[in-house]
Amino acid sequence: MKRAQLLAGLAVLSLLLPARPQQTPEDACSLQILVPGLKGDAGEKGDKGAPGRPGRVGPTGEKGDSGDKGQKGSVGRHGKIGPIGSKGEKGDAGDAGPPGPGGEPGLPCECSQLRKAVGEMDNQVTQLTAELKFIKSAVAGVRESEHKLYLLVKEEKRYADAQLACQGRGGHLGMPKDEAANRLMAAYLAQAGLARVFIGINDLEREGTFVYADRSPMQTFQRWRSGEPNDAADGEDCVELEASGGWNDVACHAALHFLCEFDKERV
Repeated sequence: MKRAQLLAGLAVLSLLLPARPQQTPEDACSLQILVPGLKGDAGEKGDKGAPGRPGRVGPTGEKGDSGDKGQKGSVGRHGKIGPIGSKGEKGDAGDAGPPGPGGEPGLPCECSQLRKAVGEMDNQVTQLTAELKFIKSAVAGVRESEHKLYLLVKEEKRYADAQLACQGRGGHLGMPKDEAANRLMAAYLAQAGLARVFIGINDLEREGTFVYADRSPMQTFQRWRSGEPNDAADGEDCVELEASGGWNDVACHAALHFLCEFDKERV
């Protein structure tokens, strides 16, 4: 049946094709007509081929439902010890404890002499402490002339207290009785970085009549600043020395540093 159908197809095809020139025997040998053959029987199944290349990664799928909560794990290792915290507030005092047992009886002693010695030592310590404080308040060491020693005390006192401090150590407030002494005292003051100090001159007993701290009268030497003394407000009866060397009358209740003077022969 299949063979008859094939022959009929070939006949129709020959009618449709245009007429060709007469072929020579050589052309007949070279002409090849390709006619499909009959379908053969199915062959045997071949071997499985090699795996193909991986395909492209597909899109992310939708998030699935949460699973059930797992069981609680075991306790982990202890962590490192943290830093020490700040000190807390002091707690309330506790109740007083019971009194302790009585001590052994003391040995008899004649303590009157011991107490007297201790008292004298206390007085000496007090005196030495005051002396040390006075010495510590001195600045830039001691200055001296041929006959005098001068000690600048960087401790503010009123005039009367400053005079007592110098007298208690065998001297007076500084008394510049000539140009050399005044220049030495002013230079001492400037080197110590002070602007002014009390010196031993005043008119406390008689207004307008200035005398030295040892009550000796002022002679021809004086170094009053221009316009001084002026007794401003009727209350300037003491004198200060400025670092420039000039004198100025000031109130005695003012608190200033001061300069002490000592005789070399009496030191």
